Amino acid sequence: MKKEFQDKNYWALILGGSSGLGLATAKKLAEHGMNICIIHRNPRTHKDIIEAEFDNIRDSGVQFVGFNADAFKVEKRNEMLAELKTHLGENGSIRTLVHSVAKGNLKPMFSEDQPTLNTDDFNLTINAMAISLYDWTQAVFEAKLFAEDARIISFTSEGNTKAWKNYAAVSAAKVTLEAITRNIALEYAPFGIRANCIQAGVTDTASLRMIPGSEELKEHTLKRNPFKRLTVPEDVANVVYLLSKDEASWINGCVIPVDGGEHVS
Repeated sequence: MKKEFQDKNYWALILGGSSGLGLATAKKLAEHGMNICIIHRNPRTHKDIIEAEFDNIRDSGVQFVGFNADAFKVEKRNEMLAELKTHLGENGSIRTLVHSVAKGNLKPMFSEDQPTLNTDDFNLTINAMAISLYDWTQAVFEAKLFAEDARIISFTSEGNTKAWKNYAAVSAAKVTLEAITRNIALEYAPFGIRANCIQAGVTDTASLRMIPGSEELKEHTLKRNPFKRLTVPEDVANVVYLLSKDEASWINGCVIPVDGGEHVS
């Protein structure tokens, strides 16, 4: 059976694709014939596990490029895009840019026995988890690597409107991410670029486990979710795929809950 994106030389550029939502997205898009470029930052001790996952993507029959590098440094970003451009060739283009970055500080605003949030914590978190979306969008756009009908997709959470202890910096980053997405959707639309956020339900990933009180959060979610289960990365990857299809071209500037109805309860 012919794969949907197989003959179009479309690429997905995934920031933070070595695990969780980003990796599940890479696998899903590869299944449908989209070539994959993953930029991640992991220690060498994780290399064998990560390469095994990347081999699964290669087994889908698509082209694959991986960079274990700092996605937030301008020089590194330019180097990676220059190398990626050689892989794209004359006819290749980035159809889908996925922002799946989880880098930030999970500290309380007040505590008598542990470090508390400061301005640097907010700046680091917002830069990594929000402003970097614009940095990469602008860089890919200026390099003329986007497809004529491109999709920019990032991941937000219910912390965009609700306060969770220790989550203030990440919550601020998610709100910023959504604001940037809306303006990308508005200002880049004349160039064929659509931008949307997926608000994933509570998902048992490494990022979630870093949040203090995550076990209680999961227990609460199982009670309030209409389907009585947590979101899994594949749920989110499925919607990234849907948003990458031709038929999704009129979806722009949205925050889309992907949580089985969790947000309504």
